Amino acid sequence: MKVLLYFENQKKMRQSGIGRALQHQKKALELANVEYTTDFNDNFDLPHINTLFFDSYKKLKKCKKRGMKVIVHGHSTIEDFRDSFRVWRLIAPLYNKLILRMYRKADAIITPTNYSKHLIENYKGVNCPVYAVSNGIKLEDYAYSKEKIKKFVDYFKIKEGQKVIICAGLYFERKGIQDFFEVARRMPDVTFIWFGYLKPILTPLKILKAIKNRPANVIMPGYIEGDIIKGAYLKADAFLFLSKEETEGIVVLEAMASKTPVILRDIGVFEDWLTHKENVLKGKTIDDFINNINYVYENDMTQILNNAYKVTEERNLKDIGNKLKEIYETVYNK
Repeated sequence: MKVLLYFENQKKMRQSGIGRALQHQKKALELANVEYTTDFNDNFDLPHINTLFFDSYKKLKKCKKRGMKVIVHGHSTIEDFRDSFRVWRLIAPLYNKLILRMYRKADAIITPTNYSKHLIENYKGVNCPVYAVSNGIKLEDYAYSKEKIKKFVDYFKIKEGQKVIICAGLYFERKGIQDFFEVARRMPDVTFIWFGYLKPILTPLKILKAIKNRPANVIMPGYIEGDIIKGAYLKADAFLFLSKEETEGIVVLEAMASKTPVILRDIGVFEDWLTHKENVLKGKTIDDFINNINYVYENDMTQILNNAYKVTEERNLKDIGNKLKEIYETVYNK
């Protein structure tokens, strides 16, 4: 069996979690010995469509006309589009329509967590099987490396003993960027770095204003990939991820794989696989997040970090590849 991994606008999606999911899927299928292509004009037996835009829908319909079963990936939900791009409220009706028509025509849907699985299963008109399979993590990429740490330290001129907290994400209100700034404002002795970027034309005005008026101890270097960001994961005192809605959060897995303490907003997507003071720290208010940062500085985090790493081991790409292969075979032979 040969699988099509279809991603519309791959270059534009590269900086997002969905873009990294493509790289993970490729590697996972290679490890599971599943032949694949990313070219729609190539020969393939089963399409796995990862995007939900207009061209993706056209490709879905073409595959259906050929008599193929179609898998759609549930990277996105109606819920996680809220508080994202500028004028998202105006776009939401169209976006929701796009999502629903893709999901309703799928023969199966794969989505990263049980939380997003539950959301999609409850959308009106979605009657196909929905499978929860993590986006996975390439563990070896986040192994300890003095060279990567040095690149990060040199790039940002981090001094000995300097406290550093990081986050990564687009400039969405949903990502908790305003709360990130407020935590930084109340902890002026700590350096906060937000990795990520969104074009100003797409960024809500209130977020642009918040960025302009951010505390002096917040550094925003834009989108950075490679050894510098991986060194940041390895060196940072904690990864502060205050997102209000996610389908999984690949960056959370990356931080845990780097054995960096993870501090999360206590939301539904993390409920059944991440536990407060067992493998992460969770909170709901600014005071909670500050207390959790102080907890990291005042306590031995070894056991929590080891527990977090075990979670990522369960999501290694080889196992993810085998799960995808099993789903492919089930859908193809149905």
